[in-house]
Amino acid sequence: MKKKPVQYWLMKIEPSDVSIDDLAARPKQSVPWYGVRNYQARNMMRDDMQVGDLVWYYHSSCAEPGIAGLAKISSAPYPDPSQFDAKSKYYDPKSTSDAPRWVMVDVQLVERWQLIPLKWLREQAALADLRLLARGNRLSILPVDAKHWHFVEQRRVLR
Repeated sequence: MKKKPVQYWLMKIEPSDVSIDDLAARPKQSVPWYGVRNYQARNMMRDDMQVGDLVWYYHSSCAEPGIAGLAKISSAPYPDPSQFDAKSKYYDPKSTSDAPRWVMVDVQLVERWQLIPLKWLREQAALADLRLLARGNRLSILPVDAKHWHFVEQRRVLR
């Protein structure tokens, strides 16, 4: 089977959970992306992400949300163990080890960036149709079009 070209993603995380600095300090600078409980986001991890895909590591639900760095998908999807733990806030009593409902992938740091604030992203006309900026968009995992990815990559060092 022919490998798909690298895809681009935005993955939101609260920095109080695992900030980009926390990720840099972790063993192998990697974190399992646990706790996803949205079917659309789960399906993207399960069906579309592949090892080597690139990720904007996005700090959300904080004083200054924005892209904090670059990461990559470093594992194939695998069952999220928190779905089986009755003490976990991510427990799912309908999920079984034979038929797990929820998966996760590992995300590994590539590079920390000077924060690219959400405010700056909103000001860029070329990013007007970036899914992150769509009204009512609450997904924690979003695909990013190559045109948006390259626009930000070309300008982030010039800001």
